[in-house]
Amino acid sequence: MKKIYALLFLSLLSVSIKAQETYSFTLDEAIQYALQNNYTVRNAALDIEAAEKQKWEATSFGLPQVDAGIDYQNWIKQQVSFIPSEIIGGDPGEFTPVVFGTKQNMNAKVTVNQLIFDGSYLVGLQSAKTFLMISNLAKEKTDQTIREAVINAYGNVVVAQETLAILYKNKEVLEKNLNETRILLQNGFAEEQDFQQQQITLSSIENEINRSSRLEVISEQALNITLGIPIESTVELTENLEGLALKSTDLQILYSDFDLENHVDFRIADNQVLSDELLVKFEKSKSIPSINAFVNYNTFQYGNNLIFFENFSDNWFDSSLFGVSMKIPVFSSLQRSSRTQQAKINLMQSEIDKYEVSENLKLQVSTAKNKYQFSLDQFQTSKKNLVLAESIAEKEQIKFFEGLSTSIDLTNTQNQLFGSQQDYIQSILEIIQSKVELENALNLF
Repeated sequence: MKKIYALLFLSLLSVSIKAQETYSFTLDEAIQYALQNNYTVRNAALDIEAAEKQKWEATSFGLPQVDAGIDYQNWIKQQVSFIPSEIIGGDPGEFTPVVFGTKQNMNAKVTVNQLIFDGSYLVGLQSAKTFLMISNLAKEKTDQTIREAVINAYGNVVVAQETLAILYKNKEVLEKNLNETRILLQNGFAEEQDFQQQQITLSSIENEINRSSRLEVISEQALNITLGIPIESTVELTENLEGLALKSTDLQILYSDFDLENHVDFRIADNQVLSDELLVKFEKSKSIPSINAFVNYNTFQYGNNLIFFENFSDNWFDSSLFGVSMKIPVFSSLQRSSRTQQAKINLMQSEIDKYEVSENLKLQVSTAKNKYQFSLDQFQTSKKNLVLAESIAEKEQIKFFEGLSTSIDLTNTQNQLFGSQQDYIQSILEIIQSKVELENALNLF
């Protein structure tokens, strides 16, 4: 019993250690890790593997098919038949019971079937290859989507951490101001209203810290899921907000050419058209004759006491057969024609979808470039505003404690600073998000 408890404890400890494993990633390392371990990515890889097996299944249909079988029969009680007695010298009109056949018999058979020609097989083989291409494109699209998700999730965590750091710093300043205001109040150099106003501002910051702390936890868990690691695991991010902003600033990308035909979404739409073209061919192929050939080999043994493999040549009797069959579709009450027409309609719809995809992709590129340019401009503006807000808040703080301004003026400048800080952080996040959106629109990854 003690051994069982010990093993149970060790297993639980192992699980606990695994769940508490710590990871450390740069942004690029996080992307590469997710492309190997993300749950959706792993399933997409399995889809490719399944498509490869399906392709081989379609191929093997046109290869020789070999079947073998062995039949063994043993009459526990043989059937009795009646024959006229006069055949064996008996009296006319009488019948004699006899047993025909042997008590035991065995038959071994090998048959080889070979498809000679079938139009649907050729089309099916092409369809299997197309399906494999579609699966590979789906994996490529999945990788693109996961890359974007990792970048956004990584950015959200860094932003959450940076926001908390700024809030704690602001809290320290407000606590210092509150203590200094309390001293001024005690010495008659400040009013009760000034002290209360400082309390309100500090309380608001504390509430914001609590909210941001919860958001940080949620963003970290979302990143873990995107990476494909246990949600309870600790992930250390080695890049800061300024570094991400620098990495995401690339004016050259605004002048990148757009290769429509190489875009993964366009290729997916193009392969869908190809798939529907093959479906039309498949329905048409059903009206074409198919030819099959076969050859078999039989060997038979019988007797009241079978000797199976002894004196093989004396106890077994061989036979072999070769044949060719042709199946000719004659009339299906217009069923084949109806299915062919349906396939043609599906093809026309796919061609329309392909055109729509191409136009939407062009629009996405144009929109993404404008959005990225705006985010760069907004970043520069928010950066300048933050510098100004910090300067104003510092001066206003000096004026307040010198008795040259009111607590309301100080609160307004502090709130203005807090807003500028959030705008600055948010502008960096928008650069990160708009850049990866533009990269996806241009199919750059």
